[in-house]
Amino acid sequence: MLVGISPLLSPELLSTLYRMGHGDEIVLADAHFPGESIHTNVVRADGLGVADLLNAILPLLVLDSYVASPVFMMDAVPGDTLDPTVENAYRGAIDIHWPETPPIARVERFAFYEQSKSAFAIVMTGETAKYGNIILKKGVTPIV
Repeated sequence: MLVGISPLLSPELLSTLYRMGHGDEIVLADAHFPGESIHTNVVRADGLGVADLLNAILPLLVLDSYVASPVFMMDAVPGDTLDPTVENAYRGAIDIHWPETPPIARVERFAFYEQSKSAFAIVMTGETAKYGNIILKKGVTPIV
């Protein structure tokens, strides 16, 4: 066990985060997302919710400050509605760690799938909230 690193982060997920470069994206996908169908680099985080994973990941991952938005969520399809508590929970986690982050950008469903195909990895979670997917764009880690 390591000190200061959430026990929610598996060795595989920690390795994935470490290997990402600035500008790379990681998808935290809900349990219904077709991750295995669209990507070859899939990390399992079954049983974990996305908000909890955000709180585990964001202390370790700088969000990209050189883009209009480093965070994306899937938009509802026409005729469907979004549950605002989902975005509020995700934004709450973001605000704890990176409060200067611009608003979360919404991406049309099929455009979200396309963006996910070029992500560094997809993390399949146990999240059951509808439209519970989020993409994070990694920034440049400051020199300490």
